Amino acid sequence: MKFRCEREELSEALGLAQRATSPRPSNPILGNLRLHLVGNQLTVTGGDLSITITSVITVGGETDGVAVLPAKLINDIVRSFESGAVEIDTDFEDGRARISSGRSNFECNMSPAEEYPSAADLDGEPITLGAGDLAEGLRQVVKAASNDESRPILTGVLLTTEGTGLRLVSTDSYRLVVRDLPGTTQLPVGEKVIVPSRALNELSRFLTEEDDVKVTLGDRDISFEVGTLRLSTKLIDGEFPNYENLIPESQPNRLQVERVALLAAVKRVRLMARDPNTPIRLTMSADSLELRATTPDVGEASEQMDAIYSGEELQVAFNPEYLIDGLEVTPGDEITLGTVDGLKPALLRPVDSGDFLYLLMPVRVT
Repeated sequence: MKFRCEREELSEALGLAQRATSPRPSNPILGNLRLHLVGNQLTVTGGDLSITITSVITVGGETDGVAVLPAKLINDIVRSFESGAVEIDTDFEDGRARISSGRSNFECNMSPAEEYPSAADLDGEPITLGAGDLAEGLRQVVKAASNDESRPILTGVLLTTEGTGLRLVSTDSYRLVVRDLPGTTQLPVGEKVIVPSRALNELSRFLTEEDDVKVTLGDRDISFEVGTLRLSTKLIDGEFPNYENLIPESQPNRLQVERVALLAAVKRVRLMARDPNTPIRLTMSADSLELRATTPDVGEASEQMDAIYSGEELQVAFNPEYLIDGLEVTPGDEITLGTVDGLKPALLRPVDSGDFLYLLMPVRVT
């Protein structure tokens, strides 16, 4: 294999593929990238046993072939070059690749190409989604997925059909996010899949407003194609929790407030929540909202806000980080906080849309 490519374009392709690799792979071959040249098309692939990212770029091809090179090393080498053309040549019998640019030359050991695992071949019917809508939906739901690998179901995001579009759901058992994308192309009726949040977080990095995303579903895998990039991942096997039973049918207490102002106030008051387990208390009464945080031996902070409130006077406490996360991803200028009492789940919603909700469990305080 032999080709030439501009440093910036090659570095970007290598960097994207490397994001799917693990620094400590269970199989040493997965610490490499696979470069496959056909004509002037170079396909760069990186992955672990869960996620695979493939990038296709146009290069000046000279000799077709395949090379498997250490992911971090090849990426670091190419990034170290100054702007200009980079040449990679593997047409030697010593098992080494020559990487050169300007007056810099490197020789790098290669791994056997036949040991690199092939990507899953998905034969499902692809659907197309607008990348802008999907990017916003992923930004809203991915953060609420769990990081606890002992509960793998909760580390994923549920994708399912809802009405005339797609529904995204995630929960870590402390909060729950539901985002509907009405009018988008649906999954097959009744289809439910759980996609690893790590894969969706990587996908969101290369979504733009202008692109469409082609989604192909297999029996155990799903792939997302955006332009010349393809991300595929294994689905999480199991039954997602019955999240709809967690959503209160009604909330007799309703607070309406400006979202950005509340977010800023929570961030200020949080400064006195010095312990990770210290909650922020919200006291709601007629047209008034008070925020308060207290840390013994340090001090306390409080702030009054104008708000519209209907219901019984109520105090409810939340984990400040989870509350901030919810306020940051809830769309709109005005939001509502619906509550039943100080212990049952509360709901954050935008005033002008029914396509999003953020459920947050209160913290019990004495």
